[in-house]
Amino acid sequence: MRSSPVRDPQSASARQAATLLLLGTLALCGCGGGPQVRATGAWQEGGAGQKSFSRVLVVGVSPDVNQRCAFEQFMAAQMESDSVEAIVSCFAVKKREPLTRESIEEAVAAKQADAVLATILVDREWNVEEGGSRDTRGGAYYKATDAGLATGYYGVYSVPVVYGEFQTAAPIMTLTGDVQVTSKLYDTRGPALVYTVETEAKGITTRDGGLAAVTEAIANPLRGDKLIR
Repeated sequence: MRSSPVRDPQSASARQAATLLLLGTLALCGCGGGPQVRATGAWQEGGAGQKSFSRVLVVGVSPDVNQRCAFEQFMAAQMESDSVEAIVSCFAVKKREPLTRESIEEAVAAKQADAVLATILVDREWNVEEGGSRDTRGGAYYKATDAGLATGYYGVYSVPVVYGEFQTAAPIMTLTGDVQVTSKLYDTRGPALVYTVETEAKGITTRDGGLAAVTEAIANPLRGDKLIR
């Protein structure tokens, strides 16, 4: 049986602030007109039967540190419970930029994290805004697979290994329009990939509303399959 997580007062304050922001956002967009979100979880080879994790380092894989930190705080607020401490990597790493495997591993060791949840923006389609008004003639499109998702572009803990391309990638959570994100849960022993969540959202109109809806959807299968409790 895992022991109760030791709380970091500074991280706890940050998570409390994120939770309050999240609740406020949900209150604003909690009506039936919110985005349509669907998430599907899947065990990876050798991952089935994995015990629950109690200290999870949350990573938003994005070249924009501000967008990354915002996503991580929303995600941590959704995962936090009496038996789970969700650790925001932005607050745990010694150096926020660039995002590297070494910095994540240092944070894992310092915080004694038993898992890492890393989320990547895979697809995004949104209306182009030009001159302060929305251009309805067409949209913009970002597809991470064009950068090589299947050919080693992302390494351990989903940290990018081709930084020249990564720095020009779309921010992970400028969430408006239709988006698809992939979240990967790694057991830090190894490390080993044990579980993946594919999340699709349509009709996102505000960033905070999108963050709230998407992170809630990601957390649901993790909790449903008892990876977190």
